Amino acid sequence: MTKNHGNSIKDDDTYEALREQGASKSKAAAIANAQANDQQDPSVKGASQPPYEDWTKDDLYSRAQELEIDGRSDMDKDELIKALRNN
Repeated sequence: MTKNHGNSIKDDDTYEALREQGASKSKAAAIANAQANDQQDPSVKGASQPPYEDWTKDDLYSRAQELEIDGRSDMDKDELIKALRNN
């Protein structure tokens, strides 16, 4: 039986499946909630931002800071990209 994750998770089945596949809590919640919202289509790539490879290191660092990624101050550009993608 699927666990009820409260009001913050709109699609508990999808959330649990993503967590079992190794997705982070925030990523699984975002995808599960987007799938539960008829006005969003999470399977369509947004493309509103350029790929991380085109960002400056300072921009990557700022994004990592927003997401509270540990160890970001010691990371080079490639490590920041990897950490952002795995978050």
